[in-house]
Amino acid sequence: MRFNRLSRIVAVLSLALGSSFLTNASAEEFPAGDVQYVIPFGPGGESDISARLQQKYFQEITGQQLIVQYMPGGGGAVGWSQLSQMPKDGYTIMGSNLPHIILKPLGKNVGFQTEDLDNFFYFHYSPDAILVRNDSPYKTLDDLIQAAKDAPGAVTLSGSGTYSANDVANTRFQQLADVTTTYIPFKGTGAAVTALLGGQVQAEWGYTTVAANHQDKLRMLAVSAEERHPLFPDVPTFRELGYDMVGGAYRGMAVPKGTPEKVQKTLSDIFQQINRNPEFQQKMQDLGFMLIDVPLENMDTFISEQQRVYEASARESGLID
Repeated sequence: MRFNRLSRIVAVLSLALGSSFLTNASAEEFPAGDVQYVIPFGPGGESDISARLQQKYFQEITGQQLIVQYMPGGGGAVGWSQLSQMPKDGYTIMGSNLPHIILKPLGKNVGFQTEDLDNFFYFHYSPDAILVRNDSPYKTLDDLIQAAKDAPGAVTLSGSGTYSANDVANTRFQQLADVTTTYIPFKGTGAAVTALLGGQVQAEWGYTTVAANHQDKLRMLAVSAEERHPLFPDVPTFRELGYDMVGGAYRGMAVPKGTPEKVQKTLSDIFQQINRNPEFQQKMQDLGFMLIDVPLENMDTFISEQQRVYEASARESGLID
């Protein structure tokens, strides 16, 4: 009896230790399988382009696949509103965009709050820009402004959703230039570009990345950056033209709130390693991106500062009350 009892105790302890070992091993080996990367926009935009570039390096570092999926709608809100219902194990991540994740919940009920997203890494920034087709009669920003003054509301511009960087830029531009334009929101940059190329709109609030990707078909009239972009030395900044505009879209990644911090740190380290790869950096630069490096340990400060800046800007421009 005593022997059987001892045997049972040893067996239970062995199972417990084995289970503990497997749990620890699984945590240490993360990721032990493919990671689903959900883009809350349609294909063809900046989030999609950068994700596709990251795939190769993610596999080189981890030996696992980064599987890109799409969940478009509401300028990102459809995806972000569903993120909290997704697995909290690190195997599902989602693109996170600023100022979208800050302004959308302030503007109306979109099914999520900024704090519902656990952002773990922000990796690039693309300045706002006004783009037109190469055959456009608007050769300069002044041409577009004059057309908007002559016929208020007649100049149409596509952009990536409402309460987005494009929407903020358009509202501020109208105030500074004292014009009225018609802003038409689309599900993402890819759809906004398609609308411009197809002649559905006369111009687009896009980014330097759009110009880099369509140099044979589109051109920029002005860029919302501190300095001229090195890929486009002939394109003036808005400030050069007398309009105090500097801004754009920041892109990063988030996981469902409650994902273990250790897992978030591992993901942050992986994508930071990708961001620091010289080959990856060159590819991103050639496409018009401007890289930033905001890891998990700096995220709270970064998001808080962006929230302060964008809320103030949106209230000043009348986007939110």
